[in-house]
Amino acid sequence: MRTFFGALVLAIVAAPLAAQQDVPARLAGRVPPDVATLVRQLATSAAARGLPVDPLIQKAIEGSAKGVPSARVATALRGLVAQLDVAAAALRDAGSTPPDTDAIAAGAFAVNAGLSGKDVTALAVASRPSNNVPATLRVASTLAAMGVPPAQTVELVTNVIDAGGSTADVLALPTQVMAGVSEGRGRGRDVTPAQAAAGLSRAAAAHANAPGQNKPKPGKP
Repeated sequence: MRTFFGALVLAIVAAPLAAQQDVPARLAGRVPPDVATLVRQLATSAAARGLPVDPLIQKAIEGSAKGVPSARVATALRGLVAQLDVAAAALRDAGSTPPDTDAIAAGAFAVNAGLSGKDVTALAVASRPSNNVPATLRVASTLAAMGVPPAQTVELVTNVIDAGGSTADVLALPTQVMAGVSEGRGRGRDVTPAQAAAGLSRAAAAHANAPGQNKPKPGKP
């Protein structure tokens, strides 16, 4: 870990510069010039605030590859920066100072899927110290995208962690939700992802509250 003040200052100053130099090379020939210029500007500002730059680059490349008009790509990029800012603030509220860029990117995906900054904070608090925060947030964004309401998503993931679930157990949740949907259909019942998630959440809560399974719940820093 870099502990000297000079090294810390160098890292802070170099981050935006490195991002600014790397962006044009990654975008060359893959996005229109006006989009490349905007990405470079946004990336430099984002890196200066400790935000990850890669999601911006990927968003620009994806939009351009799909033939999305530049104006719409620009709107999406600005929206993504706003989501990254929300995620970073939420992670700071959870006690991450400074937040990890991988966690920020995962948090932005969660916000894009419909979770709030408070949801991101709650999931980050629940995950530490035994679970991987970025993985938890990516699972939450996947569950929300599948149709599980944000509050229920937070409850399910938190219950699984409180029951002693590992990062691998959390990562398995989307597959388990879809298995519940498929099982219901196999029995002639129309089970939604939200209903399947509710069943998993109840089971995890019951396990967490079973004798010998209780553990202190993390509080907000």
